[in-house]
Amino acid sequence: MSVLYKLDSFEGPLDLLLHLIDKAEIDIHEVSISEITIQYMDYLHAMKELELEVTSEFLVMAATLLAIKSKQLLPKPPVFEDDYEDWPDDGLDPRDELIQKLVEYRKFKQIAEQLREKEVERSLVYSREPEDMTPFMKEEKVNPVEGVHLSDLISAFQKALRRAARRNVVATVQRDEISVKDRIRDIVDVLKQFETVRFSRLIRENMDRHEIVVTFLAILELMKMKQVRCFQHQLFDDIVIHWRGESSQIGLSEVEDNY
Repeated sequence: MSVLYKLDSFEGPLDLLLHLIDKAEIDIHEVSISEITIQYMDYLHAMKELELEVTSEFLVMAATLLAIKSKQLLPKPPVFEDDYEDWPDDGLDPRDELIQKLVEYRKFKQIAEQLREKEVERSLVYSREPEDMTPFMKEEKVNPVEGVHLSDLISAFQKALRRAARRNVVATVQRDEISVKDRIRDIVDVLKQFETVRFSRLIRENMDRHEIVVTFLAILELMKMKQVRCFQHQLFDDIVIHWRGESSQIGLSEVEDNY
């Protein structure tokens, strides 16, 4: 005679225990450890006969049930009046811990079932795809000075004042009073006195750039008029100006016209 086994899949040993308790239609607080242990072990034997893998957590629960059953079968030691106060009697039922786990597991299982039902209900609802509501939104004006502190405004105002002050600076152009003709006369007077003069002696310390240029042009004009002779002893040496002794009035009118 063949035996047919039909085993449901359980998520763990607590799930199997709840199934056995619900199948027996008994209160979870009044469960009989002896009966539930027998049913549990029968289920494990059926799994082995069908060559199904029995995980370690199922074996741990089987050992726990056997331990609880053994504690219930063991007789309690007698209590005498002399040592009654010293005898540790906590009054705890060995089933309490297991029953507490089953109660908590049932709560979470019921919550999971409710969430699963809501998931199924929500999967039957088809929502409309969201539309772009940007054209209907009120445009918010952007604050141009958002995030700017008072110190930043003061610093920017000071920079603007400095730039404005630089723009309002007016440069005064002064007319140069010295001319090449006047400078020629001065150089001729010096040459008449010393005959030979170095160019560096004709340059004073307080002379500006324009006066130095005019002095150099005056010497070039004197060389052009053949009034002086200039030479250097070596490269980059000071220019030596020698007076040739001719009249200084020759060609001065032409210098006045050219400059």
